Amino acid sequence: MRHFDHVSAARRKRLFFRQPRPFDRDTDPALLAVALGATLYSPATRPTLAHDIVKAVRHGVMSMVVCLEDAIPDDQVPAAEANMIDQLRRVHASGSAAPLLFIRVRTPEQIGDLTRRLGDAVELVSGFVLPKFTAATGGAFLDALVQTSPLAARRLLAMPVIESREAIYAETRAEMLQDVARLLAKYADSILAVRLGATDLSAAYGLRRPPDLTIYDIQPVAAVIADVVNVLGRADGTGFVVTGPVWEYFSAGERMFKPQLRQSPFERRAATGLRRHLISAELDGLIREVHLDKANGLIGKTVIHPSHVAAVHALSVVTHEEYCDAADILGVDGGGAMASSYANKMNEAKPHRAWAERLMLRAQVFGVAAEDVTFVELLEAAGGL
Repeated sequence: MRHFDHVSAARRKRLFFRQPRPFDRDTDPALLAVALGATLYSPATRPTLAHDIVKAVRHGVMSMVVCLEDAIPDDQVPAAEANMIDQLRRVHASGSAAPLLFIRVRTPEQIGDLTRRLGDAVELVSGFVLPKFTAATGGAFLDALVQTSPLAARRLLAMPVIESREAIYAETRAEMLQDVARLLAKYADSILAVRLGATDLSAAYGLRRPPDLTIYDIQPVAAVIADVVNVLGRADGTGFVVTGPVWEYFSAGERMFKPQLRQSPFERRAATGLRRHLISAELDGLIREVHLDKANGLIGKTVIHPSHVAAVHALSVVTHEEYCDAADILGVDGGGAMASSYANKMNEAKPHRAWAERLMLRAQVFGVAAEDVTFVELLEAAGGL
C-alpha cells in the first residue's frame, strides 16, 4: 500500500519532488505508526462493513479501526462481534485490498476469542486498540496480545488509548502517565502508537468542543495532550508516536466565527470553490486542528467520516521547504547554525536534529511536495477533485 496511490501516476509526478514509498503490515513499526495517517473509525455493527473497507482503500484510507467499544450499545456486543467476523471473512475471501485494520475491544479476553473466530481472515488484522488504558488495566490487554500473536501466526500490534479519568484529573495524571510509560516500555515491541480519546477526556467535565474551535481551545483536554506528549512522545528513544484526537464533525451548522481558511492560497490557484466546500463541510476547523496537532508533536488523526481523510493526508505531505531544512540539518556533523535554503530562517544542527529525523520518516511514507506545490493542490488530488 502507498499513500496517494489512488491518484493517477501522471498527477503524482507533478505533485511530488519525492514520491511516497510503499509500506505494508510488516513494515518497521516506527515507520508504520507514521504511515497510519487518518485512521477511520467504523462501528462493528455496520451491515455494509465489508463494502466500506474495500471502498475506503479506493479513497486513500490506509488505516481503519472497527469499534466494539463505545460505538456499540452494551446489549449489541455479541451481534457486533458476529457481524464484524462475517464482514472481515467476506473481505478476506474476496481477495480485495484492505487498509491496515485494527479492532477496538472492550476486554482482554476478546483479543484471543476474536482471533480464533476470525480464522484465516485474521490475516487482515494488524492489531488491537486498547481503550481506557491505564497501568492497572493495560497489562492484561498487552499480555493477551502477546499470547495471541502465535495464534494469528503474525505480529499483532497494540494502540493504547489515553482517555481515562485518571488521565484528565490533575491530581492523578502525572503518576498515571509515568506508570503507563513504564508498562509500555516493557512491551515496546508490541506498541505501534498511543492514541488520545478526546471525547472521553472531554466527557469528564461534561464538555464537547464546537466545530469552530479546536481541541487546543478546550484547556482541560489541551493540558492532557501536552502531558501525554511530554511523557509518552519524547524524542529521546523512549517515546512513541502519539496520534491526534478525533474530529467528529462532518456537516455544517450555524457558524459563530469566521472561516479559518485564508482566501489567498485558494484564489491564486483558482480553487475558491474548494474553499467554499471545505467551509460548508466544517473542514476548515479540521484543517486548523491538524496543523496544531503537528505543531504539538502529534502525527496522524482519528476521523469518523471518509471526507476527513484527504485533509489529514494533504497536510501530512512534507513541504519542499521542510525537506530542504531537514536535509541541511542532517547533513551537518558537530553542530552549528546555518541559514536555511529558503533564506527565511536559521537552522541549528543540534537542537533541530530530532525534528529533522522525525520529518524524514514522514517524508518516506507521505512524500515531499514539489517546490511549487501547496496544500491546495495536494488536497484536490487526495480528495479526487
